Amino acid sequence: MNDHSPPTDQPIRHILSLSGGKDSTALAIFMRDRVPNLEYVFCDTGEELPETYEYLDKLEAYLGQAIVRLNPDRPFQHYLKVYNGVLPDARTRWCTRKLKIEPFERFVGSGACYNYIGIRADEQHRKGYISTKPNITALYPFIEADINREDVFRILEESGLGLPKYYDWRSRSGCYFCFFQQRNEWVGLLENHPDLYQKAIEFETDKENTVTGEGYTWSQRESLKGLMDPERVEQVKAEHARRQMLERQKRKSSQTLVEALSMQFEDDMGDVGCLICHL
Repeated sequence: MNDHSPPTDQPIRHILSLSGGKDSTALAIFMRDRVPNLEYVFCDTGEELPETYEYLDKLEAYLGQAIVRLNPDRPFQHYLKVYNGVLPDARTRWCTRKLKIEPFERFVGSGACYNYIGIRADEQHRKGYISTKPNITALYPFIEADINREDVFRILEESGLGLPKYYDWRSRSGCYFCFFQQRNEWVGLLENHPDLYQKAIEFETDKENTVTGEGYTWSQRESLKGLMDPERVEQVKAEHARRQMLERQKRKSSQTLVEALSMQFEDDMGDVGCLICHL
């Protein structure tokens, strides 16, 4: 988090970062009439889900204002070569740095900027991967307004936008090949976007890492080719269904719709995700 305050001897830009996810979308709705000249920005890697673009178009219509789409200076494939075929992971996150953060920082430039981020009041402990430039000050309106997860779902319901369609099978926004995906989400990609699943396979390699002796795969200790085996798919589905059943048994029968929706997303990635990608 950035505790610096921007210089006051120049105009301050107000920029809200969108990921195509539920929290940043709810923040855009919440802030629409609260900050004059608020800019909305989405860092487009070119590797996003079709549902993400569809949802951003719906949000743009609701806001009545264009969402600025920022593109990296080079595509993902370029940086994959730069990093010698090593896929990004939770330790390196070079995809976030090169495809999200650096385009955002170029857009801001050297001027003073308040960057509005959708961390909720019930996740103040959450840390992520965002810009640390001294001219960019992070602000957290949901924390200040004591807005929690249930409030986010209520904001989305009342706006009429609801959730993006990918939440039918995925719990987070981000690139279709995001390494933070759970195995059941990879199965969801296979079933909903087999063409994108195949593209993700093509980024994997059998070339051995001289340190680990393993190939570079998106999912730890398992290739996407192996994961798409029909028996493995059924195994993953059964395990996911078992976990969901255990969660349902914990729920109260008096739950409201908003509370039920909230429980669906108990597997949010906590503080491990990249904020600019996954809010």
